[in-house]
Amino acid sequence: MKKFLTHRLVWPIAALVALIAVNTISRPSFLSITMQNGQFYGSLIDILRNSAPLMLVALGMTLVIATRGIDLSVGAIMAVSGAVALTVIEASPDPGNIGVVFIAIAAAVGVALVLGVWNGFLVSVLGIQPIIATLVLMLAGRGVALLITGGFITTINSAPYKFIAGGYVLGLPFAFFVSIAAVITIAIVERRTALGMLTEAVGINPEASRLAGVRSRGIIWGAYIASGVLAGLAGILYSSNIMAADANAAGLYIELDAILAVVLGGTSLAGGKFSLAGTVVGVFTIQTLKSTITFLGVPPAVSPVFMAAAVLIVVLLQSRRFRAYFHTAGRSALRPLTRRSDAKVLS
Repeated sequence: MKKFLTHRLVWPIAALVALIAVNTISRPSFLSITMQNGQFYGSLIDILRNSAPLMLVALGMTLVIATRGIDLSVGAIMAVSGAVALTVIEASPDPGNIGVVFIAIAAAVGVALVLGVWNGFLVSVLGIQPIIATLVLMLAGRGVALLITGGFITTINSAPYKFIAGGYVLGLPFAFFVSIAAVITIAIVERRTALGMLTEAVGINPEASRLAGVRSRGIIWGAYIASGVLAGLAGILYSSNIMAADANAAGLYIELDAILAVVLGGTSLAGGKFSLAGTVVGVFTIQTLKSTITFLGVPPAVSPVFMAAAVLIVVLLQSRRFRAYFHTAGRSALRPLTRRSDAKVLS
């Protein structure tokens, strides 16, 4: 039992189950799923669809954090990616052509990859602190996106592109399958090869791993490249959802949600061991929490405070030191009572 309670996924899953229980009690229809025209609808389906961009970004953030890094530029990369994709489609004489959409997606992902290479170069080759290196692109990226769109919000009308975020496959949102494919791919690469172990070794002690023959520079660089590519895909999902490229709103504050999802999943910001399954649970927890805030009618100005309080409670429950403190306090409170009862027996 003790081993079960100390597992890193117990408390993240418990937090998610608690949120689902609260939603179910407050609105019994939360768990109901209906089918119309062969497509599933419901609150749970909405969570699966809306969590897809955050899932992609959080997966990349997990790899970066595992190497003792941080990537604050993922929101800006999303904005650039969406701007590139929609600019390519808008410039085409046939926006509804599938080939044009594929070219737009390839161009957007390619630009995101280049931006990930840039972040990795600054961190792994030049040795700049990750928070500073990625802050550069965080500040400049949205300006680049505005330059691409000419300072306006670019809108398009393309059925194949809209399908990416709004379409359904086998009754479920296509965006959900995109996120699942990303999870499976990262899990295979990191957990079925030696790359995951080497990533953890670099995060635990970069210098020791380098002396042991591990190419820490390449691993760190690869983590930022993966983060950039995944953020680019998330930007495509976001722009497909609204069918517009909004450089100011795309991916706004998503880097904070991604970091929260990684931490809620049990991965330490100090680097080293990471949990992809925990990140998945953390993403669903945050998305469910956002759904709860919307349902409760919390004003937009107050919702960040509400979310911060809920996240603080979850983080405290995950803290071993916090739980140990109350366990020790409880034992100390019971100790005097035991001594008094023993004294009465002796008398």
